Amino acid sequence: MIPGSKKDRCQIFRYVFAAALCGACASTGGAQTSIQQLRAEFASPQADARPMVRWWWFGPAVVKPEIARELDVMHAAGVGGVELAAEYPLALDDPAKGILNLRYGSPEYVDDLKFANEHARGLGMRVDLTLGSGWPYGGPNVPIDLASGKLRVVSVALNGGDGSQVPKLGAGESFIAAFVANGTAGHFDAKSARRVPGNAMPAELARVEGPGPQVELFFISSHTRQQVKRAAFGGEGFVLDHMSREAIDHYLQTRGDGLLSGFAGTPPYAIFSDSLEVYGADWTKDLPAEFARRRGYDLIPHLPELLQGGTPEAESVRRDWGLTLSDLVRDNYLRPMAEYAAAHATKFRSQTYGQPPVTLSDEHIPQLPEGEGPQWHAFSFTRWASSANHVYGNRITSAETFTWLHSPAFRATPLDMKAEADCMFLEGVNQIVEHGFPYSAPGVAEPGWSLYAAAALNDHNPWWPVMHDVTAYIQRISWALRQGEPANDVALLLPEDDAQAAFRPGGHVSVTDEMHARITPDLMGAMLNTGYNVDYIDLAAAEDRGLHYPIVVVPPTERMPLRGVKILEAYVAAGGKLVFLGQTPTRAGGLEDAGDTPAVVSGVRELLQKATDVETTGELASALPRLLKPDVELGAAGGKVGFLHRHLKDADIYFFANTTAEPVSFPVRVRSGYREGEWWDTDGGHAERAELGEAVTLPAYGSRLLVLSNGGGGSSARAMMRFVPNSGTAIKLADWNVAFPGSRGSAAQPEGHNVSDTLWTDNAATKFYSGEVRYTTKFHADTLKNGEDVRLQFAVSDPLKDNRPPGSPGMRAWLDPPIREAAEVFVNGKHVGDLWHPPYEIDLTSETHSGENTLELHVFNTAINELAGQPPRDYTTLKAKYGDRFQMQGMENLQPVPSGIRGQVEIVFGTETRESGRRTESR
Repeated sequence: MIPGSKKDRCQIFRYVFAAALCGACASTGGAQTSIQQLRAEFASPQADARPMVRWWWFGPAVVKPEIARELDVMHAAGVGGVELAAEYPLALDDPAKGILNLRYGSPEYVDDLKFANEHARGLGMRVDLTLGSGWPYGGPNVPIDLASGKLRVVSVALNGGDGSQVPKLGAGESFIAAFVANGTAGHFDAKSARRVPGNAMPAELARVEGPGPQVELFFISSHTRQQVKRAAFGGEGFVLDHMSREAIDHYLQTRGDGLLSGFAGTPPYAIFSDSLEVYGADWTKDLPAEFARRRGYDLIPHLPELLQGGTPEAESVRRDWGLTLSDLVRDNYLRPMAEYAAAHATKFRSQTYGQPPVTLSDEHIPQLPEGEGPQWHAFSFTRWASSANHVYGNRITSAETFTWLHSPAFRATPLDMKAEADCMFLEGVNQIVEHGFPYSAPGVAEPGWSLYAAAALNDHNPWWPVMHDVTAYIQRISWALRQGEPANDVALLLPEDDAQAAFRPGGHVSVTDEMHARITPDLMGAMLNTGYNVDYIDLAAAEDRGLHYPIVVVPPTERMPLRGVKILEAYVAAGGKLVFLGQTPTRAGGLEDAGDTPAVVSGVRELLQKATDVETTGELASALPRLLKPDVELGAAGGKVGFLHRHLKDADIYFFANTTAEPVSFPVRVRSGYREGEWWDTDGGHAERAELGEAVTLPAYGSRLLVLSNGGGGSSARAMMRFVPNSGTAIKLADWNVAFPGSRGSAAQPEGHNVSDTLWTDNAATKFYSGEVRYTTKFHADTLKNGEDVRLQFAVSDPLKDNRPPGSPGMRAWLDPPIREAAEVFVNGKHVGDLWHPPYEIDLTSETHSGENTLELHVFNTAINELAGQPPRDYTTLKAKYGDRFQMQGMENLQPVPSGIRGQVEIVFGTETRESGRRTESR
């Protein structure tokens, strides 16, 4: 289809306005049945929406009984699957403890993979396999000539008289070309560069011609020599060349086939590749030939320009070079991996960002694109992946989650998990991969093993008894955000050509790294805070799938291929709303299409007559509502509350999340054309009628689902209820019996020790205790009146200030809650629920009777207190044998964390009354 043709314009037109008008024109037939069905499925969602975990096998030193036990524990806690990942050893071989570090890829290791796969499948769990040890792909089967490549440049002053010599070639290196240029190694004149004749390394330095300093530049096809990070025993070696088909084929034959032999007959659900972190990978030995074939001119005469930069022409060469690097990653790594997965009856799950450079449209090649990073209000790899999935029609977006959550290991809490998971949901994620679950050998001192820098989300962490609540929450939201279609209003056209033009030799070759500076938090905030959700798109994706968004925003952009201008012309002709922010394109993409620059300039000039042109992000925020009514009017809640909108045939689903440590209230005004609303409780799954236009309050890190439909679906939902305390009847609980029964994850287990402190870390005898503590007391209820309710309420949570240095990795919930960190609640011996996030209150009515009642709280903290009471772990002997493969982070100077109950706890009597009963109306 030719961009701009009548047929193309009509097709774009139909898509452009679908999202804006779908609610108003939705059918009402069968709405009640579908909403009732959705509500029932939300209360008990499908198992495939459960979170997965990255399951680290350290060594690998694993034994089958512990493999089975840990899988059983995960399954019981609601974990839906595992990603098998082998990492560095954490202990020397110790037969007495059953620790034997198996060689990675050995028959014994593959047999353990087979056992884990069979046991997990028997439990109904999904199993994915990382197709390599540590990351990125590589190992002992990668020879130097197939290792990741780089361009090495040696500069030698020709008149310095310092005895400099022609550089020597190292192992796996080959000579490309040599040039002589006026100037010095630090600054030379690329236009003056003249090539030294010959295709082999010169035997001696060139002769000096003319006055002034001169430099000889030697360009060498070399290798980064990067080693696999965090490699398992036997997984050490070079990282492979992701731009070489020969390297990928060799790796799959020598490593992939062997690992998958353990899955014969029952292939893994997916094979996995972690983020591309091949640092300095900016060359491959076939690059000159591939460049000439793909770009239509010879790169070698332009190597001095490529190196020096500083002119528009040099940046054009750099853009063409960067584009070629991306082409080679796509054709020689991503496509072969996806094809290999399909040939083995599995899927390729890939984190496709980083370096070597990939583009957003490359995300559609793996069957399962995955993101990473909770930066919902800035450029993130997560939105990068979800955007590509939205554009290309993939239903599931997974994300590595909790990577740097509240470091150090074992410090993360269930509330921290919710805070980050909600940010992921706001970016379009609907499959959480928790990072992660450390395998721990039996008999290892508590709290067991952990990765050097990540959350330790296993049953050695004392709060594990409430993990099933966390996984149920994640499962429920993940399921809801898989329904229907994404309803994002704005497409942000990424300036990928500018990013590639900014590449420079020496490893600075990442489109996604460049986007961090170009897609700023201010730019994202101008759209998100104003009530619009955003997808990224690039020209290749727009060309392939069209621009199916009511609004397209072009951020500051200098370079745009002429085909991009044509795509935007067709979009505007079909009625699309185009917005230019700041600099508008004035150049074609690169040197290969430089002749198109005049047409680009004139085309953009004509577009500006039909588009909205703004200079600042503030002007952008003001302009958008004039083009399209906001999907959600956030007002002062913008930047604090985020939302995600999914459109179904007969309904709209809105997910709202408060991303701050303080309660936020805002009126609920949405653009949906549906007339009847329900709030769906994200913990219990029950529904209450919603009143659009009235204010709703989200507690700190709180979230809710708003479901809108037309046809009686909400009539069976209960009315919105509000608890009204009776005046003067609250019981302040003060007489606690505090007992320390001990639990897995605790070395300090004081027998029969009772204290009056509600924070047990205030007592010297228990400050290093990690585990379960039971708080027991009694309260008296007078004869309960008909309809009277009983609530247990804790003190108000206190916001904390984020005092970390700017740019610190990871996130946490910046809140001091009254329960540190989670609690199971029992009344008269019956479990009534768990508390792990605000608001810290719970309904006790069902198990409370007139007269005396017993209240028991099982409170759980983290394993940090126990670790703080232990001497630092000494890995000197381990690293002497295996090398320095990891550096534990944040474990120095550990201090016990306040644990237990903070502040006043009360029993409150009252009644639930209906909120305003007026019919819910849309604006």
